[in-house]
Amino acid sequence: MQLRLLLIAPLLMAACYAQATQPLPDVPTLMKQVEDHQRKLDQVRENYTYHEVIVTHELDKNGNVKKIESEENNVFFVNGHEIDRKIKKDGKELTADEQKKDQERVEKEVNKASKTPPGQSLDKDEVSVSRLLQIMKVSNPRREQMDNRSVIAFDFTGDPHAKTHGIAENASKKLSGTIWIDESDRQVRRMIARFDDNFHLGFGLFSVGKGSTFTFDQKLVNNELWLPTAAQAHVVAHAIGILGWRGDVAVTDNDYQKFHADAEQQAGATVVNPSSH
Repeated sequence: MQLRLLLIAPLLMAACYAQATQPLPDVPTLMKQVEDHQRKLDQVRENYTYHEVIVTHELDKNGNVKKIESEENNVFFVNGHEIDRKIKKDGKELTADEQKKDQERVEKEVNKASKTPPGQSLDKDEVSVSRLLQIMKVSNPRREQMDNRSVIAFDFTGDPHAKTHGIAENASKKLSGTIWIDESDRQVRRMIARFDDNFHLGFGLFSVGKGSTFTFDQKLVNNELWLPTAAQAHVVAHAIGILGWRGDVAVTDNDYQKFHADAEQQAGATVVNPSSH
């Protein structure tokens, strides 16, 4: 075994060196490919469902935890839009009345999603990854390694001249951060963003504070599809100039299942050569 490793090591080092010395892809072309692949990925996800846990730690002004809330959802997609069905609240099963109310909410969202074009947000407070890619300006491309895969990292800022609709898209113009693109699959692997300025909501009476941060991760699941795996947020909110709410939110996604037997993989959403991983 040791001899085999000694023989293989130089080959691996040579392969890594060759990849590291390759010129970076043309940035506009790469970002266009990522946008296209992300849209295709949004379509393929419609054939999948997964389990999601959201844990919220509400903090006091000193950063100490004063309240913890959690909820569990089953997530599925309709017409490219994410729909969540709540199954637990603070570790407890929903009551019959809560289940009925949530079912009514889900039916309304499904109906709305079926009439809303893919890529267009169902809610003005939400923005999809594919839409965010269109709003950002990128710089400082460099090649890195993540999960033993080559990724291309960019720094980004929101484009102040981008045409946006709704609260979330407008807020995206005040974001900056770093995005990592899987070089082989042209998929977003990770995104870390922060608010560089306060973003005002509700006629200026409420704002998401400067310094709020967000992290989004997605990975190749079961060697077949890129799906979200985790997200974190640290939110500082203000109400009429005073600190109104501060908290940490952690989202964990798992238990991915295909529920359409005839679901087809689409190019750009899956790995072209799984054996390379």
